[in-house]
Amino acid sequence: MTKRIGIFGTSGFARETGDVALAVGLNPVFIARDRSEADSWTFPDEILIESEIERYSDLECIIGIGENTVRRSIARRFADKVRFANLIHPNASFGKNQKAHIETKSGIIVCAGVRFTNNIKVGDFSIFNLNATIGHDVDVEEFTNIAPGVNVSGNVHIQSGCWIGTGAVINQGLPGSKLIIGANTMIGSGSVVVRSCDSDATYVGIPAKRIK
Repeated sequence: MTKRIGIFGTSGFARETGDVALAVGLNPVFIARDRSEADSWTFPDEILIESEIERYSDLECIIGIGENTVRRSIARRFADKVRFANLIHPNASFGKNQKAHIETKSGIIVCAGVRFTNNIKVGDFSIFNLNATIGHDVDVEEFTNIAPGVNVSGNVHIQSGCWIGTGAVINQGLPGSKLIIGANTMIGSGSVVVRSCDSDATYVGIPAKRIK
């Protein structure tokens, strides 16, 4: 019998997370917030509701929800009820010891085509979406979402809760003086970041400027 993995969420990204699970030989079981959400599920996959999870003590889980605050809330609520796994697509590539480092964490999703170089640190419950590239000496803290096609150059520090939009470019920092994206900041799709960004802010454009 194929091993199952629980995936919190019923959105498009949850289904994409299910594709990663299938690629590594796991059978996805989706977890809806409540009965109403489960009843609206129109796909053939198995679906449970959150209140049923404690019945499945052997079911490892992942959170297939892109919104960082929602992912954080679920991780906290279920911290003592389920064991959170990592999902790493077999087409992702890794520099020396990078995959082993990720496997010491919890709740990380690495999608197809992601490229990690070396000396990269990642935090729990972070998402690295399709074809993102993460350069050398980068720190990515917990509950961050790196969207498809993002390019993070070397010597960058992305703090907790950031959202780096599709196709954004984070330019190179310096050894001993990393370019910093402050906690909970959003970088707009296609933006090019050339200097450090404040926390709790939104930046867009080329070069990226703060708009909020």
